[in-house]
Amino acid sequence: MAMTPELTKELLKWQRAEITGHQTYTRLAGMVNDEHNRQVIENIAQEEAGHYEVFKTYSGQDIGPDRFKIFLYTWMAKLFGLTFGIKLMERSEDTAQKAYAQFMGKIPQIEDIIKDEEEHETELIDMLDEPVLRYIGSVVLGLNDALVELTGALAGLSLAFQNTSLIALSGLITGISASLSMAASEYLSQRAEGQGGEALRSSIYTGIAYIFTVAVLVLPYLLFSNYLLCLGLTLASAVAIIAVFNFYLAIARDLDFRHRFLEMTLISLGVAAFSFGVGYLIRGWFGIEI
Repeated sequence: MAMTPELTKELLKWQRAEITGHQTYTRLAGMVNDEHNRQVIENIAQEEAGHYEVFKTYSGQDIGPDRFKIFLYTWMAKLFGLTFGIKLMERSEDTAQKAYAQFMGKIPQIEDIIKDEEEHETELIDMLDEPVLRYIGSVVLGLNDALVELTGALAGLSLAFQNTSLIALSGLITGISASLSMAASEYLSQRAEGQGGEALRSSIYTGIAYIFTVAVLVLPYLLFSNYLLCLGLTLASAVAIIAVFNFYLAIARDLDFRHRFLEMTLISLGVAAFSFGVGYLIRGWFGIEI
């Protein structure tokens, strides 16, 4: 195959991606306790190194890894779980596979490399089984209910009270009570469906997700005295939580980010707007001044 400057540049890009994958998988393998799963990841790391050597035979050059990506994927796995870190990395490898395909028949080993990359994805999906993904339905329940209920409640309380201390106190009482109620409901629901062994864990995930959301949404009212500023920060925080959570789901579960993000955002902000109007009407009808 005739080497051109353009092809050499492309090969070096692939080499860098493969050596980056090799070093990232090597680090991720060190985070896995299960012997079989660790061996799977280590084998993939070695195959990535092999791909690097194949491309090197054509480019004739060495190139170092992308240290930022190694850092990013490793810390994403530490913060959000191995599944998230690996699937985030696999998305970039899907792009590489499409680029490799354009050189079918030009580089003899390219078909084997593409096959290896496809097998990597299958092997990784088969081994990934994290608790947070098994109980993602419970997390969604707690998070979504807290976002809808608390944004609505805080919006209504903001105009009804116009006092950040009272709003924060009311929001915390409402939120904590609702989180305990939601966790208990999830426990009873799981028990009723015959999932006795999983009921407690499901309820814990629901409660934790709910309380976390409550804490984030109420925090502005504990820090600032302008109730409209606090409401704005609360709504911005709600949108940020929705964005982060749905990005996580989109990567870990291969779901559509845009649709789910818009749906949850419109529901939460719609309820908040309605509640804000209710607070305005109630304040006017009863003539309450606090």
